Amino acid sequence: FYLTPPQVNSILKANEYSFKVPEFDGKNVSSILGFDSNQLPANAPIEDRRSAATCLQTRGMLLGVFDGHAGCACAQAVSERLFYYIAVSLLPHETLLEIENAVESGRALLPILQWHKHPNDYFSKEASKLYFNSLRTYWQELIDLNSGETTDVREALINAFKRLDNDISLEAQVGDPNSFLNYLVLRVAFSGATACVAHVDGVDLHIANTGDSRAMLGVQEEDGSWSAVNLSYDHNAQNEHEVKRVKMEHPKSEEKSLVKQDRLLGLLMPFRAFGDVKFKWSIELQKRVIESGPDQLNDNEYTKFIPPNYHTPPYLTAEPEVIHHKLRPQDKFLVLATDGLWETMHRQDVARIVGEYLTGVHHQQPIAVGGYKVTLGQMHGLLTERRARISSVFEDQNAATHLIRHAVGNNEFGTVDHERLSKMLSLPEELARMYRDDITIIVVQFNSHVIGAY
Repeated sequence: FYLTPPQVNSILKANEYSFKVPEFDGKNVSSILGFDSNQLPANAPIEDRRSAATCLQTRGMLLGVFDGHAGCACAQAVSERLFYYIAVSLLPHETLLEIENAVESGRALLPILQWHKHPNDYFSKEASKLYFNSLRTYWQELIDLNSGETTDVREALINAFKRLDNDISLEAQVGDPNSFLNYLVLRVAFSGATACVAHVDGVDLHIANTGDSRAMLGVQEEDGSWSAVNLSYDHNAQNEHEVKRVKMEHPKSEEKSLVKQDRLLGLLMPFRAFGDVKFKWSIELQKRVIESGPDQLNDNEYTKFIPPNYHTPPYLTAEPEVIHHKLRPQDKFLVLATDGLWETMHRQDVARIVGEYLTGVHHQQPIAVGGYKVTLGQMHGLLTERRARISSVFEDQNAATHLIRHAVGNNEFGTVDHERLSKMLSLPEELARMYRDDITIIVVQFNSHVIGAY
């Protein structure tokens, strides 16, 4: 089944979104010029989510990618709720009081976030009241706890992640008289999601990461070449510190059963995630909630089983690891992406492809044929293709789309092979998942002049 280039493009561009930060008096005063984002599903429906918003009551911008598992319910809830929790955690005491007084007296609320959403990024309207009430309880507690100190961003991010996860768990335990909502809160709690979130304020970049999505900085060296700086660590079996952390939190007798086949309790790839109450609640609580829950919950295979060797829960946390980086003029862009991208591409290639795309300048690496026997004819073909690639104006208006094109269509020479791209994109749903994962990417472009002026 062969797709024509226009068909390939319409599939690749279906979920693309771009936002340019507005200028004031013809000047750009933000350290962010704008961002591009895109998603390519492999699961049906897609289990990844993305979010971006400007904080209106504090300075700064929030961007995040969320990778769901066991369904998309948890990733959906986290993508629409987490930024409110972060924004509220960052608000000064007076603003929190103003907001609470407005709710008390039924006045219009100060908007906290300005969302930058693609039409496909929906909000679950039915749960908005429930979500609002949980958020309000949180800010009321922040008002009561007021210590008069300004919250540090790192602390705000950690508190927001932990609090939202706690609320997801509580809402599922309490249930809801409305049967639709009751099923929704249980689906959210029993599915799971990883999250990688950036908060950019002036030259301060904070990355809060829970799970195995990644944040990477694209740096332009003095000679014009590109390099990648990791701003997050994967929380999985490949990370020795993470394995050690999990083992320290449980008795020695469980050492052998904690991580099996590179998975938590032999089941879960990420070692940190939202939701996934199967790895957090006691067995008694799981049974009680499932027995009193709606029948649909029992039809879900995921909720039925108890993980093997389940003795000392919780085994899983949503607490993020936070990395702070002061932006420098040579830091040109930030890539946030779910593991679907990193499984197919090395960060160094990501840095080069995005860097060349944004600047329009190609650094010619010598053509590497890596141990292949290449005939002169093939070599000629590679060189012609390279020339065509440089002369053709990019077909992508979006850096994230450009990256997805490479992630799915790259051949062994590191160039996009249209035939391969066509094959990968025409795979039927049930097959696509065997070849790749959902891919979600946000590329944030920084404003070097503003950063330099700091």
